[in-house]
Amino acid sequence: MDLAELDLTTAHLADACVRANIPVRTAVLTPVIPGTKTSGRVLPARHAGSVDIFLEAIERSEPGDVLVVDNGGRTDEACVGDLIVLEAQKAGLAGVVIWGLHRDTQDIRAIGLPVFSLGANPTGPLSLRDRAPEALSTAEVDQWTVTSDDVVFGDDDGVLFVPAAQAEALLAKAAGIRDVERAQAERVRQGESLRGQLRFSEYLASGLTFREHLRKIGGAVEE
Repeated sequence: MDLAELDLTTAHLADACVRANIPVRTAVLTPVIPGTKTSGRVLPARHAGSVDIFLEAIERSEPGDVLVVDNGGRTDEACVGDLIVLEAQKAGLAGVVIWGLHRDTQDIRAIGLPVFSLGANPTGPLSLRDRAPEALSTAEVDQWTVTSDDVVFGDDDGVLFVPAAQAEALLAKAAGIRDVERAQAERVRQGESLRGQLRFSEYLASGLTFREHLRKIGGAVEE
């Protein structure tokens, strides 16, 4: 399920979700190291002011998991630093996704493990809170609740969660979308406009919605 090995992006997968009528569960998070990608089973952990929850999650992890940290989207403190990222790497995890902030940016970049967050803040946890009963079973990321039944994918466009049971089918659909779009892009480079490929003048006179038109001609872009 490695995006880099499969030469896919989260955009391809998001389009695949739309076409499969699966909710598109995305979050606007950015990689600490631009250009890095991650994918793997969600390993949830709800931060409550101490790193012990992350160590406990990692203790339960399997190689290839991605630690998904829920810090409520807070921007007044960082909850993950270089030591947790290094621990995750040494345990064989494929990355760390943080609904919140990280710190120790320089050291995290040197470690090289893909880390995604809302940004950086030098301030560590500001207080201890009560640990939620579901702290190691679910994580809230933006408006989504994710569990170990989900797979997370991340790249420069953000992160996307899909049900693990449907991941392989979605990846196959995403590969088809990628191939069609790349073929269209190559035709544009060779001098054939996208408007020409999609018979855009025909669409304008058709009375159809653009997606209906695309279905009719077997186009891509939005279909």
